[in-house]
Amino acid sequence: MKLKSYIIIAFLSFFIVGCGTKKNVVRSKKNIPKETTSIKKMPSVKQNAHVKKLLKEHKNLNKYTLTYIKKYAPLAVIKMHEFKIPASITLAQGILESGNGRSTLASKSNNHFGIKCHKGWEGKKVYHDDDKKDDCFRKYKYVENSYNDHSKFLTGRKRYAFLFKYRTSDYKKWARGLKKAGYATDRKYPSKLIRIIETYELYEFDKIKKSDLKKYKKEVKKRKPKSVSVKRTTKTVKIASGITHTVQKGETLYSISRRYNISVQQLKKNNNLSGNTISVGQKLRIN
Repeated sequence: MKLKSYIIIAFLSFFIVGCGTKKNVVRSKKNIPKETTSIKKMPSVKQNAHVKKLLKEHKNLNKYTLTYIKKYAPLAVIKMHEFKIPASITLAQGILESGNGRSTLASKSNNHFGIKCHKGWEGKKVYHDDDKKDDCFRKYKYVENSYNDHSKFLTGRKRYAFLFKYRTSDYKKWARGLKKAGYATDRKYPSKLIRIIETYELYEFDKIKKSDLKKYKKEVKKRKPKSVSVKRTTKTVKIASGITHTVQKGETLYSISRRYNISVQQLKKNNNLSGNTISVGQKLRIN
């Protein structure tokens, strides 16, 4: 009996102590960048016509670069009007840094600008050999996140502040300024960007105004429904006098009127109907 009492007391003591020492743990939310949904529908900036024109004039251009332009030119223009960075520069950097979107870093991590983790980055990471072995790079869920982060990266750091004194049409100053600010260690970085811009005439995208972008958006909305419109040919149906129709399940006055090529009003008049209600099995006089 005493043994049972000791066991019960010991169990109760353990339970009380356990409950008394339990603490409410509050987990702090890390400042992790939000992954926005993928932009499936982007406004046209006439990039397809631009590529077609390039191919007509120069047949030996890199097909992967042309595909990249067709895919991401609208995004570069959108970011230009949002952050005041030339679309040509953003596009050329994306082409160069991501190898036309085909590099390991771009294809596996959607990082099109070679942006490293840096201090304070709380998003996903990937390790890749660059200036040193296993350099830390940012990983994105969508390419659009990479474009957005590239714009925020340039606008949010003091060392790039002087670039925004240049016009968005002056891609040469921007290219040289990026190297000066330390974006890349390659001394030929500015000339590489300028060559891409001039070879593929990316400066044309710098000329697109914000108002033009709205027009293109409207054009996309107009073209959005791609459902095939079926042309209905109105056939003249000769109906013998005194013909009747027995109402079937699911039929309406409208469907019956279409079948016999007469108006609903005429159908109602022929049958002395005041409303649109009909019932299954009801016989309607057509003519």
